[in-house]
Amino acid sequence: MIQNFLDSLGIPQKCFLNKTLFKKLFLENCMLDITDKKALKDDIDKIRWLYTLKPSTINIESFKDDTYEYDEVAILQIDLTSPTSIKRIASFVNKAIPYPLILIFTHGDMIVLHVADKRTNHADKAKWVVEDGWITHWFHPSAPTQSEQGFMEDIAIKNLSFLNFYAFYSDVKNCVIALNSAQRSGTYSIASQEQTDFRLKSLKQIDELEKEMAELRASLKKEKQFNTRLKLNVAVKECQDTITQLEQDL
Repeated sequence: MIQNFLDSLGIPQKCFLNKTLFKKLFLENCMLDITDKKALKDDIDKIRWLYTLKPSTINIESFKDDTYEYDEVAILQIDLTSPTSIKRIASFVNKAIPYPLILIFTHGDMIVLHVADKRTNHADKAKWVVEDGWITHWFHPSAPTQSEQGFMEDIAIKNLSFLNFYAFYSDVKNCVIALNSAQRSGTYSIASQEQTDFRLKSLKQIDELEKEMAELRASLKKEKQFNTRLKLNVAVKECQDTITQLEQDL
């Protein structure tokens, strides 16, 4: 099932690498804390570097400016035994590999895609800074919803920009943001860059409001005073109303 999804991307055979990345690589090239090491040991079955997209394997040019240097894009498949630490795993994998990555996580017959921009570290040109990551929800590529089907069609290689690798990667990122927006709004569509930036800002605000709601509800469970409980309930309702409005505007 996962292979059918990979085939649907239409990546040229010349880009195929299929190289196993051993866990030792991340232990030696990342500053992993105890929780990272546990996730690496217990939650990952295997990691494969599936494809390398670079000017010699696909007709896309490198990109470089004062902020970004995208010489190539790597596509990795990470097979998980447990899906609980996916964001943590995405973080240390991105820190270990100096290229913009498209991470395809698998668990059973479900997948998640993760992308994250990387910018040049002006204090140390040999290093890079991983910016905010964007991740899809888990979905079955063999039985997609209408939104997921649209997403899978849009991230096929033929539908992405070939101008340069930054434009190419930005298109993939925008598809992920569009799918995340569809999870909230119910409608999947690729938007202009201005609308995509608006969506991203709104999605971040929704995440913050949901965290605030969780904290308010935790306080509500412990609170005994009627007046304080009333205030907390009002605050929860205000958060929910704001989330609903943001979702409608996505």
